[in-house]
This record gives sequence, C-alpha cells and structure tokens, in this order.
Amino acid sequence: VFIWSISNFHDFLNFPPSTYQDSNKHMRVLLDKLYALSGGVAAAFLLAICIAVMLQVGANMIDSAARLITGEPVGLVVPSYSEFTGFFLVAASFLALANSLRHGAHIRVTLLIRGLPSGPRRLIEIWCCTIALAFAAFFAWHSVALVWDSYVYNDVSPGIVAVPIWIPQMSMPLGLIVFTIALADTIIAIILRDKLAFLSSEEDTTTSSNSNISGTGAEE
Repeated sequence: VFIWSISNFHDFLNFPPSTYQDSNKHMRVLLDKLYALSGGVAAAFLLAICIAVMLQVGANMIDSAARLITGEPVGLVVPSYSEFTGFFLVAASFLALANSLRHGAHIRVTLLIRGLPSGPRRLIEIWCCTIALAFAAFFAWHSVALVWDSYVYNDVSPGIVAVPIWIPQMSMPLGLIVFTIALADTIIAIILRDKLAFLSSEEDTTTSSNSNISGTGAEE
C-alpha cells in the first residue's frame, strides 16, 4: 500500500497536461461567461460611482457659482449620495472578485514558491486555493444569512432615500458565490494542469526578470 501510494503521488506530481478545457468546452464557456458577467456588472457599478460623484461635484459648483452671484446657494444635492456610492462600491468590490481571480489581477506573494519545481508548487497552490475556497464559502453562507435577516426585519438604509437594505446587500452573497465557484474551478484547473492567467503572468514576469538579469550579467 505504501509503494502504491508513493507511486500515485509521483504520478500526481507529473500529471500530463490535460484536455480539461477541450472536453468540458460548454462548461468552460458557461463559467467564463459567468465570470465576465460578474466583472461587467462590477464595472457598471464603478461607472455609476463616477457618475454620482460627477453629479454631486457639478451640483456643488453650481451652488458655489450661485453663492458668488446672488449670495444664496441653490441647494442642489444628489439624494443619499454617500449611501448610494457606498452601495455601489461594495457591489463593485464583491462582484469583481471572480473575474479578477481568473485574470490574474489579485495581488499574490510568490517569493517562496517562485523557485520551486512545478510539482511542489502545484501542491502549494492547491492548498492555498482550498483554504481560500473554505473562507469564501463560509463568508458566502453568512452573507446570505445577513441578507435574509435584513429582509425579514425590513431594515432600511439611513438618508434621504430609504432603501431596503437587503437590496444593496445582495451584491455580497452573489459576488462571494461566484468567487467560490471560481476558486473551485481554479483548484480543478491546477490539478488538471490547465493554463491559468495568474500563473501565466507570473511565469512571464519570472522569465522576463531572468532574461534581464542574464542580459545585465552579459553586458558586465
């Protein structure tokens, strides 16, 4: 049994490049569209923040001009401006998690694993992503409970415009659920040696750095 375990562990470390993406083309397309949709909605919320800020700045400028001309401000204001921009920021942050992960936009510290062989590095990547998956699933579950409590107790936001708080809170469980799916997808991809954006970008950076170092040494 021990020899069989060692043999299978060796096979795992040297697992050949898979045809995971080809054999599961429809699922791959569906997941990529889900991540792209989540990222697109997050971008729309960022645009909404910019529009709200520009409207409020424009209103402040008109008020300042009116004060200089007539001595009295017009009193223009975007209702619940700060609350809505806060809601939009939360939505953009959570909904962008999955798409950012799949495109290698998350900040990763790879100082310890950068020089490791592919097998041990892959094991560490799986371990890290599994821990992240557990945390993401935990927070997704409790964010759903938070939204449900807000709905049951009919909580509303403070400010001029009273919004049922469960509506803006929905972005948290939605973003975390998609992020959890993306992490599970990433773990499977690492196991099957599928090409991942963040690994590709790190490999390109490492190769570029090594080339620059070699070039500098040759010049010296």
